[in-house]
Amino acid sequence: MSLEIPKSITANARNRKFAIVASRYNQELIDLLLENVLENLTQAGVQKDAIELIRVPGSHEIPYTISMLAEPMYFDCLIALGVIIAGETDHHEIIAQSSSFAIQQITLDTCTPIINGIITATREQAEVRCGSEINRGKEFALAALEMAEVNNWISEWRSTQVILENDKMSAQHTTEMQEDFTEKESDIKNDEA
Repeated sequence: MSLEIPKSITANARNRKFAIVASRYNQELIDLLLENVLENLTQAGVQKDAIELIRVPGSHEIPYTISMLAEPMYFDCLIALGVIIAGETDHHEIIAQSSSFAIQQITLDTCTPIINGIITATREQAEVRCGSEINRGKEFALAALEMAEVNNWISEWRSTQVILENDKMSAQHTTEMQEDFTEKESDIKNDEA
């Protein structure tokens, strides 16, 4: 992961709703991530009762839970938090890849922004990334805030486009009806003559 953090946008998060799905494996590291995410969401104005936290056994269980939360479009953004520690086998890579692919697919299928906050690293790297040295929790929160704004903007834009399209179709329908009426009126006059 890069150490270059994009400048965050200013977001009005007061009316936004978030769900966090956090694994319990490597709990002390997850708890550090979670603490940083919650701190940054509330600092941005998110109400504590607008944040739903669900704990699952491990990172592999996150996609299922995320998919259940994404379906009703209740939340403005979802955040997945997990820490997968690299071991001697490639099991950690399998879990990380399958979870990442599943989360991305859920995002695309449901049109719900999901922040993939699953860290795959050695124990030492994970400790640095989950704490204050490289604060990935803060980064995940800021990304969630921005994506909630993007999601809201797109929803409003789509609503406007639907209204404009409906107005356009209604105007076109009215014009066609007027043309049909004028044509029928002309036909009646010709028949009378």
